[in-house]
Amino acid sequence: MFRNTYDSDNTVFSPQGRLHQVEYALEAVKQGSAAVGLRSKTHAILLALKRSFSELASYQQKMYRIDDHVGIAIAGLTSDARVLSNFMRQQAMSSRMLFNRPAPVNRLVSAIADKAQVNTQEYGRRPYGVGLLVIGQDKQGPHLYEFSPSGNSYEYYAMSIGARSQSAKTYLEKHYESFMDCTLEELILHGLHALRETLQQDKELTIHNTSIGIVGPAGAHEENVGPEGNFRILEGAIIEVYLQSMTPKDTGEVPAAAPVAPAGAPEAGTGDEDVQMAD
Repeated sequence: MFRNTYDSDNTVFSPQGRLHQVEYALEAVKQGSAAVGLRSKTHAILLALKRSFSELASYQQKMYRIDDHVGIAIAGLTSDARVLSNFMRQQAMSSRMLFNRPAPVNRLVSAIADKAQVNTQEYGRRPYGVGLLVIGQDKQGPHLYEFSPSGNSYEYYAMSIGARSQSAKTYLEKHYESFMDCTLEELILHGLHALRETLQQDKELTIHNTSIGIVGPAGAHEENVGPEGNFRILEGAIIEVYLQSMTPKDTGEVPAAAPVAPAGAPEAGTGDEDVQMAD
């Protein structure tokens, strides 16, 4: 059978029992720049590689704050990510207004998974072409979830999505058993080393193309973080201390904790500007 006979509608199964439109959406996620997530007993973090298509263009936004206790990193179509992030914000606000409590992280992830799955069974719709890594914190501690355009969601100790993410997964699988007892600084360094594995050979992580999202207690270099460890995004000069602490790529050593950043280091903004081009 010809594949093209069955890929024009996402509600028609191929003879092999596959939905080709869903598989195309999964390929869109693989085209996006990489994002890495890790968690320990006290923290959950996201690290994302930002792209700039021109020296005259800004770097794309890769992380979104959903609520005080939840944040996401994206890989895929940025426009689809904005739709899902706005939906998650609505769900989080509804929980605070109706029940006067933060929305459980797993419920937010289940809500967008249900929303995405509807698009795989109704005529005239298409799957969302974006994958998400979701971190959050509730009474059970920090959490890390992956959302897939197929409507599946899973909780992980560590995960990577996007272009060349398999290289990052290999690093995470090698070291994940030590993550639970890591400090925040050690966890960030593990994430940076995993993210570096996704780079092309002539590229390096810089303060311009790297974003770090954190939920959990404040680290040694952070100030003005609430007692509950609200979600925050680190960008710019504040992450320079971590980049300088990374071990050379060819040594294969386990990363050590980063030194404390000098006092008065500038704080990075989260940035809410919309980015129109695909990630």
